[in-house]
Amino acid sequence: MCEVGTRPPLAAERGEPPGGAAAAAASAERCRDMGEQPIFTTRAHVFQIDPSTKKNWVPASKQAVTVSYFYDSTRNSYRIISVDGAKVIINSTITPNMTFTKTSQKFGQWADSRANTVFGLGFPSEQQLTKFAEKFQEVKEAAKLARDRSQEKTETSSNHSQESGRETPSSTRASSVNGTDDEKASHGGPAEAHLKSENDKLKIALAQSSSNVKKWETELQTLRESNARLTTALQESAASIEHWKKQFSACKEENDQLRTKIEELEEQCNEINKEKERNAQLSRRLQELETELQDKELELEELRKQGEIIPQLMSECESVSQQLQAAEEKNKDLEEKVRTLRTEVEESKHRQTNLKTELKNFLDVLDGKIDELHDFRQGLSKLGVDN
Repeated sequence: MCEVGTRPPLAAERGEPPGGAAAAAASAERCRDMGEQPIFTTRAHVFQIDPSTKKNWVPASKQAVTVSYFYDSTRNSYRIISVDGAKVIINSTITPNMTFTKTSQKFGQWADSRANTVFGLGFPSEQQLTKFAEKFQEVKEAAKLARDRSQEKTETSSNHSQESGRETPSSTRASSVNGTDDEKASHGGPAEAHLKSENDKLKIALAQSSSNVKKWETELQTLRESNARLTTALQESAASIEHWKKQFSACKEENDQLRTKIEELEEQCNEINKEKERNAQLSRRLQELETELQDKELELEELRKQGEIIPQLMSECESVSQQLQAAEEKNKDLEEKVRTLRTEVEESKHRQTNLKTELKNFLDVLDGKIDELHDFRQGLSKLGVDN
């Protein structure tokens, strides 16, 4: 048997299909002539178990080929058929005892005891594998229902044959008795003809029953042989279960180790990403520092240019200092003059105040004199009027 959960490579040499390629090819060519019709079709890579090791897969096709379910309405049977060019690589009749097993997300297998092999299919996607497995289960149930109906018909026909066999001697005796009576009656009458026809019918039924018994014996022998092959395959499967368990444990341990390595690699990747981010930050900082350095160099160059004119500035500063001292001396003289002027202004204000007072007094006196002059004028006017 194959290792559980493993998928064989898709590119390798093709293996020979079991049961005779010529017979299978002829059977596939006669499918439609015999009334078989495809009910489901898909594409997959076909594999067969290595007959020598019973463990490794042997590719039966170099590329994906068409795999179809066929229904034979005359025999009420189902088959899986796949043809690669002119070569039939799968010709498997589905029985109720078959089981389709998914060994991975895209690979499945089933055992064919009649062909004494195990077929494997590798699909492009998990959805196609699921559809094929569901169709396999559906066809398997239909085959089981057809077998049950066939067994019911066989049991009914067997019971009818046994009853016919038990009734035949009595009918024969009745015929012989009736024949004696008929002989006594000069071998005449309609009853004799009726009994003869019934006797002929019973003989035909007995002959048919005998031929059916031979067919049943042949089918029984075939079923015994199939059961023997199935028993052998079951024993081989049981013997390989322990090997599968060991392989599964080894795969599980390897998977755990790979997961641990993946986690470590993810941590390393995270550290590398962090280091990359730090390097990017340092690169940006370095660029900023280089820009600042260029700015500082420009400033230094300007300072150097300014340093060249410092002596001139110093001489100008000395002359400005001398001018400032002269200006300070002039400022002192001006301050003295300002104080003198302020004193004179205050004195002038005082004199103006005195003058204002004297002018006010004068104006008051003048107003009095004007009033007196006015009164005097009025008096003169009166005197002139009186005269």
